[in-house]
Amino acid sequence: MSLLIDRLPDTVMIGGAEVRINSGFRTAVLFEQMMFDEDCPDSMKPGMALRLFYPVEPADIRGALNRLLWFYRCGKEPKLSKGGNGSRCYDFEYDDGYIYAAFLQQYGIDLTFAELHWWQFNALLNGLTDDCELVRIMGYRTIKISTDMSARERQFYSSMKRLYALPRSRSETEKLSEIEEMLMKKEV
Repeated sequence: MSLLIDRLPDTVMIGGAEVRINSGFRTAVLFEQMMFDEDCPDSMKPGMALRLFYPVEPADIRGALNRLLWFYRCGKEPKLSKGGNGSRCYDFEYDDGYIYAAFLQQYGIDLTFAELHWWQFNALLNGLTDDCELVRIMGYRTIKISTDMSARERQFYSSMKRLYALPRSRSETEKLSEIEEMLMKKEV
């Protein structure tokens, strides 16, 4: 699917039937937060995810979970991580203020009132430019500190990494793999 030529989906095909899915960005943000909530038992997460995304829970649970993951990945196959240092660069809960400010600054979108499709929100988040604080912070979190840098640069970036570190750091690939594993390993 393409954001440029296809209609954004508000339904998915499960077992040959078209099923409505909650497509707003808040649903996907809540989903991601729930999946990494250590206080929520893993055994409850698949059922909670189904209730978040589907107004009416489909009979084919495995199919519904597969399509939910497809939707969450914005219709794309999981990407293999290339380059970078594997660290996660943002967290919806921890960085909510930075994300809000970035969207307001760059796009003029007030996320408290906006009704964006998850795929639109995700594309805009990925398209943020270097002149917003969130992107600078994400750069600090992911920069590889090397011996090619001066001692002063290494000290600065090490300090910024500590200052802006996320409580739990996972790569995007690891995050998607863990979400998929949590959802698919248990029969609901």
